[in-house]
Amino acid sequence: MTLPRPITTDADRQDAADEAALGAPGALAPGQDALAWEAALWATRRSSGQPLSAEQAAALAAWLAADPAHAQALAALEHSHSRLRAMPQALQHALRAGLEREKEQLQAATEPSVQPAEPYTTAARPHPAAAQRPRASRWSASPWLPNLGMAAAVLALVGGGWLGWSYWRSQPLFSEHYATQRGQPLQVRLPDGSQMLLDAVSQAQVQLFRGRREVNLVEGQALFHAKPDAQRPFEVLAGHTKVTVLGTKFSVRHTRAGLDAGQTVVEVESGRVRVAQVGDDGNAGQTLAGAAAVDLVAGQRVTAQAEGSLEAPQALPVGNVAAWRKGRVNFQDAPLAQALAEFERYGDTGLVVRDPAVAAMRVGGSFDLREASSFAQALPLLLPVRLKTAGGVTEIVKAR
Repeated sequence: MTLPRPITTDADRQDAADEAALGAPGALAPGQDALAWEAALWATRRSSGQPLSAEQAAALAAWLAADPAHAQALAALEHSHSRLRAMPQALQHALRAGLEREKEQLQAATEPSVQPAEPYTTAARPHPAAAQRPRASRWSASPWLPNLGMAAAVLALVGGGWLGWSYWRSQPLFSEHYATQRGQPLQVRLPDGSQMLLDAVSQAQVQLFRGRREVNLVEGQALFHAKPDAQRPFEVLAGHTKVTVLGTKFSVRHTRAGLDAGQTVVEVESGRVRVAQVGDDGNAGQTLAGAAAVDLVAGQRVTAQAEGSLEAPQALPVGNVAAWRKGRVNFQDAPLAQALAEFERYGDTGLVVRDPAVAAMRVGGSFDLREASSFAQALPLLLPVRLKTAGGVTEIVKAR
């Protein structure tokens, strides 16, 4: 039986609180450095000078033997811990007050308001990337260890450790992944006040940092209304393209199928954005040296190829930005196969095209996303094709 260790001083009480917070289920924040967190836990367990239990000692020995980096991390944390406890009482209280303010600011950023937008069709069937219930990625820790572990804060405030400060600044205050299913858009109000309308069959990872706001549009398209914040730029990453704004309303499309498949399309409804090419996964989010950037204003759009190279900006009516939010799609000399794939994002069309020559035919016009059947009926009037129905499937074939 392991007896609880005596707690005789404020520092000892704080160590006990730190250990309880660090060891609690779910204490590790999403995306946080697990090694730093584990090292902080062992540092607090050993800080009071009380012997570890036999079970704890064995667990620590196994953890240290698993990787040489564990011992290095523990030594660094214990060094920071000793410096913390040696600080004057007044400075300790100032540090704690500052960390509490940071904690309160995080808690003030309440869970984002999430609600399904009006579906495009009443006949939508689930997509494999089924919608997840978005939740705020929040965690708790004692005042010495808010979110990141004490070492980063101590190194920042005691001794001028810029490495620790950079690490602390690099950790997100909010992190969440959103995914929508077929035919079901999602309206999200982010903790910073920005808004995101995520289209059907789309995925986005949102992270809010102290110095920037970042959205990784993994798949699909979204309309953003970024709240102005000169101290925290709003960035959207989509493949090899980065869009940077300070406050505006714009849309980004990055899909593997449908219109502009494999490309990234940025359209601006208001304000100004900068679009640039970024590196591969090894340099995600970093603008390529020497790569051209394009500034867009309201009523402009630009297309980036798969590798990120930018085409010349084009003009478009502001009312046509993100036409999908109004339940419409605009085709401009689009291959028929892409047009069908676009309708399939919002519901089962029952239409197929097997002839490559027919799939390559070009189509144009504005159509209601909820009326794939009307689109099908219009095709023989637009193209030299006819509809052939068999077995509950309608095939688009060449006209005889």
